Amino acid sequence: MSKVSFLNFYNGLSRKPSVKSTPQESMPKERQNSSVPRASRSNVQEMRQVFDKFDTNKDGKISQDEYNSALNVLGKGISKAEMAKSFRFIDTDKDGYIDFKEFIEMMHDMGDDRVKKNDIQGAFQLFDLNGDKKISAEELMEVLRKMGEKYSLDSCRKMIRGVDADGDGLIDMDEFMTMMTRNVKVA
Repeated sequence: MSKVSFLNFYNGLSRKPSVKSTPQESMPKERQNSSVPRASRSNVQEMRQVFDKFDTNKDGKISQDEYNSALNVLGKGISKAEMAKSFRFIDTDKDGYIDFKEFIEMMHDMGDDRVKKNDIQGAFQLFDLNGDKKISAEELMEVLRKMGEKYSLDSCRKMIRGVDADGDGLIDMDEFMTMMTRNVKVA
């Protein structure tokens, strides 16, 4: 799964304002002094939000079923065998779950804040449900609903307007690329 395919797009269009507290303030005390592996602390809060989306039963870890469900919702089209293999790869301590540390390591390994153009194009295709090379508010609403979010069509239109540079009410690949690469380097 691409770091940007969910993280940047979902958080970039989220109607929720970004929290201005420091990552240290938002982390539990035991994590504040830990050496969170190779991830910048500024991204920890965003990663936690995505992790929590995957962790549907809120037990602090992602099971194989939760992982498979998340990939299915995102429309990745990955076979069960491939899902199991990628899950085993991410589960470095082999306890049958992906904990937050393993999740951060996976996200870091997927790009180290460097994003490939084809990853962004793949993320775009997840939202372009009808294949017309544009993301409409209706498509955005449908994908967000598949992820368990309940946004109105009006809210989705507002999200689209926040990215829509040419004012056509849709997000094209150029606008999507601009949004996705605002704070990352494209490899």
